[in-house]
Amino acid sequence: MTSSPADTPDTSLDQTPAAASEHLHIAVVGAGKAGTAVARSLLDAGYRVSLSASGDPQALALMAGIITPGAEPKWTRDAVADTDLVILALPLHRLHLVDPALLEGKVVVDAMNYWPPVDGDIPGFAAKDLGSSEVVQEMLPGAAVVKTFNHTGYSTLEPDRRPAGHPERLGLAVAGNQQDAVALVSAVVHRIGYDPVPVASLAGTLFLQPGGSAFGARLTAAQLKELALVAVPAI
Repeated sequence: MTSSPADTPDTSLDQTPAAASEHLHIAVVGAGKAGTAVARSLLDAGYRVSLSASGDPQALALMAGIITPGAEPKWTRDAVADTDLVILALPLHRLHLVDPALLEGKVVVDAMNYWPPVDGDIPGFAAKDLGSSEVVQEMLPGAAVVKTFNHTGYSTLEPDRRPAGHPERLGLAVAGNQQDAVALVSAVVHRIGYDPVPVASLAGTLFLQPGGSAFGARLTAAQLKELALVAVPAI
């Protein structure tokens, strides 16, 4: 695992061309509380955002105009077609409704969690020794899956945002198997107001899931890195 020093803002993240607002177009799939919180944070950071849900985008437009003003409501296939980054923020039990072919060649953020009382018993996800994002990666073999946003609450994501160097700025883990994908998502996390803590593999990320040591905890990058080093000692 690698991480930027918590007390020294990584200004190189500001220079990542793909992270510039005029270049990056992001699709958020899922218009619930988590998806809309992420969408608003992205919009406020200057990104172009497409938003999709299970229904007709015309109906979604009525809600989006109030809850996520500036987001472009679209069918999922249209939302992800011309985007640089896709964020999955839908209930995990609905993931099978998303055609994996739509996400071929895409960097895909998994912001979802497995909640048995809500999702039921989904084969694969119930495994105690396998992180849910590892299963998502298996379901989306043509995508580069990156795990982030899932270990913070939708109600705190926006108010906890802070500028780089702020003493109260918190960390967000960014885990993935492909370094370029992790770097891209880390730049986005930095831009919206958090210190990214890159983790170089989806393996061992149970600490970011419900019941894990980092789940729901408001941690600085240094504190989060300490937990990651314990949970993923080989990274």
